[in-house]
Amino acid sequence: MPLLNQNIAEPEACDQMYESLARLHSNYYKHKYPRPRDTTFSGLSVEEYKLILSTDTLEEFKEMNKGMWKKLQEKFAPKSPEEKHKTWARVLSRPRT
Repeated sequence: MPLLNQNIAEPEACDQMYESLARLHSNYYKHKYPRPRDTTFSGLSVEEYKLILSTDTLEEFKEMNKGMWKKLQEKFAPKSPEEKHKTWARVLSRPRT
């Protein structure tokens, strides 16, 4: 990418902004003002957040929230379209009592 040869209206303000962004990028304030403990508002650590927000854990929560009937339906439901057609054909071909 070619450098543009342009004049900056306020070079001092630009330098200040650059220095400020560089301090944020380098975690200057994190090192200058260290926390006694790495905690969050909820009291959970970063590792606990990563565990909770992982895809596997979210899937487990979804599974826990399902009712027993829904779980049984999913467990015994045919997986492929051919199996669905066979199941319906079996049901419809049974004699009614």
